Amino acid sequence: MPRKRKGNPVHGWVVFDKPLGMTSTQAVGKVRWLFQAQKAGHGGTLDPLATGILPIALGDATKTVPFTMDATKTYVFTITWGENRDTLDAEGEIIGTSDRRPSLAEIEDLLPKFVGNIQQVPPKYSAIKVDGRRAYDLMRGGGDVELKSRSVRIDALELVETLKDSVTLSMTCGKGTYVRSLARDLAVELDSCGYVSFLRRTRVGSFDETNAFSLDGLEKLCHRGGVLEALRPVQDVLDDIPVQNVTEKEAIDLKHGRAIAASISHDPAALTEDPFWVLIMWNDTAIALCHLRGGELLPKRVFNL
Repeated sequence: MPRKRKGNPVHGWVVFDKPLGMTSTQAVGKVRWLFQAQKAGHGGTLDPLATGILPIALGDATKTVPFTMDATKTYVFTITWGENRDTLDAEGEIIGTSDRRPSLAEIEDLLPKFVGNIQQVPPKYSAIKVDGRRAYDLMRGGGDVELKSRSVRIDALELVETLKDSVTLSMTCGKGTYVRSLARDLAVELDSCGYVSFLRRTRVGSFDETNAFSLDGLEKLCHRGGVLEALRPVQDVLDDIPVQNVTEKEAIDLKHGRAIAASISHDPAALTEDPFWVLIMWNDTAIALCHLRGGELLPKRVFNL
């Protein structure tokens, strides 16, 4: 007989506004405890020195985490000129200095070069694995790593504010883009030194600051017994994939692992995507995520809501 999970069968997303200094793992643990949830995970790591939107999945929402990881994200960040840091942020050791301060015109002229699909080398102090170990662990252990350049997508890069010793930018980007690497590369192109002194994520997919809860806000809801008010439906992260509504019998078939006929209308050009995901709904409840194959919908992730 399987052992019963500890906690409550809570399912959904919490749009958490992570405070400064808290790790993403600590954030997940705190939110899981507040909801007394059986299971929890997050939709994209935020460094301790970063604040902002950290989507946290509870229960069966963890089955949709990859969709959040792949979602478009927006950051606001400040580059402070004059110093290079080994971690590329305020936490690191100073490894270089420069008296040069880029002008507003130089910055504005450079930004378009970093929009689109570009090549970017991740920071050495990052969670990327090298020979089975995290790069930041190797660096902190006194070693060194050489990370390969990779293609990332930047949809928008805009000037927010410029001061004598710093510039604040807003960036909307795809999966795997590092703000710290962008700051490093901008400084190099501007023949200066610079590091990220402030970083805030303001949006992940459809989740933004307008529907986010701070730790204090969640704790207050918890104390008055209303913490479930902060819970968003599992399907909220799936708003950009096709939906097929089904009958009760079809819902039962999918829950038992049986394929059903596809009846959704779709753009044939989109079928070049592999896999082609479809969300199945019955009576406003998410039933499953399916792959579309040869006119059939094959259940791949079934929800128990």
